[in-house]
Amino acid sequence: MYSIQELQELLVEQLQQEATQIGQTQPVNLYQPIEYTLHMGGKRLRPVMLLMACDLFGGDVNKALQAALAVEVFHNFTLLHDDIMDKAEIRRNQPAVHKKYNENVAILSGDAMSIMAYQYLLKTAHPAIQLVAQLFSRTAMEVCEGQQYDMDFESQSNVSIDNYLEMIRLKTAVLIAGAMKMGALLGEAPEADAERLYRFGINLGLAFQLQDDLLDVFADQAKFGKKIGGDILSNKKTFLLLKALELASPTQRAELEHWINKTDFAPEEKVAAVKKIYGELNLQEISSQKSDDYYQAALGELQAIELENDRKQPLILLAKTIMKREH
Repeated sequence: MYSIQELQELLVEQLQQEATQIGQTQPVNLYQPIEYTLHMGGKRLRPVMLLMACDLFGGDVNKALQAALAVEVFHNFTLLHDDIMDKAEIRRNQPAVHKKYNENVAILSGDAMSIMAYQYLLKTAHPAIQLVAQLFSRTAMEVCEGQQYDMDFESQSNVSIDNYLEMIRLKTAVLIAGAMKMGALLGEAPEADAERLYRFGINLGLAFQLQDDLLDVFADQAKFGKKIGGDILSNKKTFLLLKALELASPTQRAELEHWINKTDFAPEEKVAAVKKIYGELNLQEISSQKSDDYYQAALGELQAIELENDRKQPLILLAKTIMKREH
């Protein structure tokens, strides 16, 4: 079996080669932003998890490499468009593509990346490629559905915590889960085990996003790689905000609604005021516990796969690494 580091190195080497080649393609104004995006770094979690799932069942990771590239290119395409919609200026401590170039460039380069993802996927020579492509397409559409719900929720006042959890399942968790199941299919895993890995990915993705929302409020910006408080400024209906509205006293709720409805404000003042209420309601601990519940559920799905524990250790280690990001 491969170590996480070996799979990361294999993937990154291939990705860097592809990115450099893409950057030399004409027209440069379409392809250079793609090269910039793919060279920005990141943990490459989703494609590495695909390769790990393939390796878990004794598959040939080299034959799964193009599918892994497809997942990574697709994920980065969504970030280009998300950053425009979220008005996010920083990605991985560098200017977001729409800030470095412009919005039109980011939209079109993102479109090209979505097509490119399928080009990589269809280079996969494997008997399960049709199942893998169907899963990839379903996953891609679900990610778009999740993003739409995310935007819809910004202007809706009746969003429930269950609504929010379904949104992040679609927006974040299904891509992790889809990558895991794609890798399992390419590793020729039994269907029941491929489904367990899918559920492992869903639960881990939910845990990851809950933690990410927490970090958006409480992290050190330099370590997090994005501006702190973006969700608060855009009135994102995160678990933190929805739970705060549920637990708030009448005075706290009135203040939260004041900041939600206020259109003219100093960003730092709004973030500080909302963060103070979150602190009073102990939401950092409550949200951390909710995230951990999903994390434990993920490990339970992995435990149910009837393989030697030694074979599962790299995935367990990766899950632990994901959930121990610094606050």
